[in-house]
Amino acid sequence: MATTAELFEEPFVADEYIERLVWRTPGGGSRGGSESFDPKRLLEEFVNHIQELQIMDERIQRKVEKLEQQCQKEAKEFAKKVQELQKSNQIKEAADIIQKLHLIAQELPFDRFSDVKSKIASKYHDLECQLIQEFTSAQRKGEISRMREVAAVLLHFKGYSHCVDVYIKQCQEGAYMRNDIFEDAAILCQRVNKQVGDIFSNPETVLAKLIQNIFEIKLQSFVKDQLEECRKSDAEQYLKNLYDLYTRTTNLSSKLMEFNLGTDKQTFLSKLIKSIFISYLENYIEVETGYLKSRSAMILQRYYDSKNHQKRSIATGGIQDLKERIRQRTNLGPSIDTHGETFLSQEVVVNLLQETKQAFERCHRLSDPSDLPRNAFRIFTILVEFLCIEHIDYALDTGLAGIPSSDSRNANLYFLDVVHQANTIFHLFDKLFNDHLMPLISSSPKLSECLQKKKEIIEQMEMKLDTGIDRTLNCMIGQMKHILAAEQKKTDFKPEDENNVLIQYTNACVKVCAYVRKQVEKIKNSMDGKNVDTVLMEFGVRFHRLIYEHLQQYSYSCMGGMLAICDVAEYRKCAKDFKIPLVLQLFDTLHALCNLLVVAPDNLKQVCSGEQLANLDKNILHSFVQLRADYRSARLARHFS
Repeated sequence: MATTAELFEEPFVADEYIERLVWRTPGGGSRGGSESFDPKRLLEEFVNHIQELQIMDERIQRKVEKLEQQCQKEAKEFAKKVQELQKSNQIKEAADIIQKLHLIAQELPFDRFSDVKSKIASKYHDLECQLIQEFTSAQRKGEISRMREVAAVLLHFKGYSHCVDVYIKQCQEGAYMRNDIFEDAAILCQRVNKQVGDIFSNPETVLAKLIQNIFEIKLQSFVKDQLEECRKSDAEQYLKNLYDLYTRTTNLSSKLMEFNLGTDKQTFLSKLIKSIFISYLENYIEVETGYLKSRSAMILQRYYDSKNHQKRSIATGGIQDLKERIRQRTNLGPSIDTHGETFLSQEVVVNLLQETKQAFERCHRLSDPSDLPRNAFRIFTILVEFLCIEHIDYALDTGLAGIPSSDSRNANLYFLDVVHQANTIFHLFDKLFNDHLMPLISSSPKLSECLQKKKEIIEQMEMKLDTGIDRTLNCMIGQMKHILAAEQKKTDFKPEDENNVLIQYTNACVKVCAYVRKQVEKIKNSMDGKNVDTVLMEFGVRFHRLIYEHLQQYSYSCMGGMLAICDVAEYRKCAKDFKIPLVLQLFDTLHALCNLLVVAPDNLKQVCSGEQLANLDKNILHSFVQLRADYRSARLARHFS
């Protein structure tokens, strides 16, 4: 076939073509040539060549037909495009004409040109509807360029806004397919933002109108469905839903801030949010505080019910304080038997604080900035009422009423457990105050009001804690008095047989020290910081006074004095556990005073002038010397005088 193609030359002459074919065929030359003429071979070559030409003709014919079909198709498409362009131009021309006629008709008097004006208006309306239909059709087909053309024509018609409405309606079709309407809305706006500039000459206005439509119709309907159902029946769910919906709406608004919306975006979006939630936010704080009160009351009541405890009114101040002083002095038992129950619960506290924390978070999100400090203060006062007064303060009053008198025997002292739990709870309360309330009121006059209220609460609690600790320390000293009275014998310090005394501390001393060490450990576990040192110092001072006065009750022989020194040495070891310098110093001095009970008469003045006793009042020194069994001897009195 390639050989056949090579035989064609332009211009084509049949005789020359055959001549070239003959000369190329072996045996096809003239008889006078170098090669003999072979007619059979030449005939065979002609037959084969004719077949090749037929095949070539068929192939070329098919190609021609294909090209003709393609040409016809392109011609039709071109004709259609030309027709569309012509039609498009006729629309533009017609629109321009009818627009001008419409403007002119506005100036014509109605009585003379009513028929003309009516026809123009009818044509204006028909053309406008036709354009909007074309825009609708182009949008459904995704023909952006056609949409742009029609929108440009409609721009000068009254129906242009309707064209925008059609666009907004159709671009939302099938847009809300997920379970998250807010995410769907964000994705829709992102998609339209990329497209709207290719269609409209005022894309920022169209996008803003779409967003307004989403907020005022789609989101408003969704929010209403979510809130109205539980608004009256379930305050907790209502508040959770309101917070969640408002948060998601403001988050959507933040995403939309990246788009060009023409006007003041912040104000525009804020108004849209307000239009959705205004009816819910107007009375938000009333719902919040009402729910918080009922929820807090329920938490407390559930706790007291679990303890089978009926809260009672415990009066304070005035007559009640007088009754308490009488009870303490007349050796009556506790006015309330708490059975070791502190009536403080960390679980209750955590629940109250958690509810309040969530209320603060909702308050921060849902309150108008001008109302935020006032609303936060209202929530804070509810926390004070139920946590500080109804729970902590009640437990303190109950604990105070449960403290026995100082003369009670084998009294169980639970008030330090109350102190321990109250301290822990107040740390949690203080943390909530600083972390969640302070940021809401820090720049408002409510700050000083909240700080003052907190200060009053602290002072009130500290006063009751101090009173309870003081009474508890009195009870501890009372218990130690009972131990000493029961265990200490007069013969301990003045034995009948001076030669048969084992020098060690007495049984009373052992029991007192064991009791003291137990109480010191309890104090350390119940308090923190400087409070531990303050209470231990007070306890240590009272402990010293008790032992000092106790030793003053006996007369001491030489061996009895040695035993007293051993007891005081043991008390001094016990005092070291306090880790309070003053307490240890007091017992060091007491130990030195006890030496006056055993020192030889000739050395009394020397001992009294020693480092530890030199600064003491002479009457104190004399009072200890008088405790010696040999004090009446003229020799001892002469040496000390």
